[in-house]
Amino acid sequence: MSARIYSPAKTAMQSGKAKTGHWVLDFDPEQPRKIDPLMGYTTSGDMKSQIRLTFETKEEAIAYAEKHGIDYRVQEPKDAKRRQISYSDNFRYDRKVPWTH
Repeated sequence: MSARIYSPAKTAMQSGKAKTGHWVLDFDPEQPRKIDPLMGYTTSGDMKSQIRLTFETKEEAIAYAEKHGIDYRVQEPKDAKRRQISYSDNFRYDRKVPWTH
C-alpha cells in the first residue's frame, strides 16, 4: 500500500489561490482498472483509490502516513512562472512593439 502526498494546484476555473494551501494524501491503485463488457464503464475492485484525505500541512500528512505504516512519496508544489505586469505597461512609450487594437 503506497500513497502520494501533494498540494493541489488551482483549477482552470480559479483566478485566485483560494483552496490551494492544503495537502492531500491519495492512495495509489493496487489493481488495474478494467472496462465493464456490458456497459463500457471503467471499474475497479480497489476501494482505497476512492479515499482522499486532506491535511493542513505537509508534516501532518507525513505523520499520518508514518503512523499507519503507509509508504508515501511527497510531490512538492511547483511555483507559478508568470511575469507580473500591469495594465499600464500596454501603453508605455518605450515598448518594443507598439500597442494597437
